[in-house]
Amino acid sequence: MSRIGKKPVELPSGVSAQVKGQTIEVKGPKGTRSFTAGDDVDIILDGNVVTIKPRGLSKRARQQWGMTRSMVANLAQGVTDGFKKELELVGVGYRAAMQGKDLKLSLGYSHEVIFTVPEGISVTVPKQTEIVVEGMDQQAVGECAANIRKWRSPEPYKGKGIRYKDEYIFRKEGKKK
Repeated sequence: MSRIGKKPVELPSGVSAQVKGQTIEVKGPKGTRSFTAGDDVDIILDGNVVTIKPRGLSKRARQQWGMTRSMVANLAQGVTDGFKKELELVGVGYRAAMQGKDLKLSLGYSHEVIFTVPEGISVTVPKQTEIVVEGMDQQAVGECAANIRKWRSPEPYKGKGIRYKDEYIFRKEGKKK
């Protein structure tokens, strides 16, 4: 039995949901999102509570059960609060700045990196060494943050690079004489 799948998803106040077949559409203050579940699960809407039930005991049905429940919970959280990833730039001369809708990064290369922000994602730079990625879609926010981080991942000797806030970088000892 799926421990995650058994939990019902309670929709916060101000959020409404509609189920049409295998598709659930959630509307909230930040916008509208939808998710189409596989044929192995049933989505049941009862007032402001969404429950997910497997259609059998096959391995695939049990796999889809917990995943579908997590996706519905993420839809509800996305349209109310949204998702946020914070990045830090560590290194001498490493800077970030917004240039219109693009993110301009100085990362020690001979050129500046221009990162085009995808649709539905907002990127802000509160300080030159901090980047905040926000949006309704958890997967898109995480992917955007990972793509920014990929330009200069943290290295283990000095810890320089772009890291997630509160990320621990395992430090290595340098060469000894």
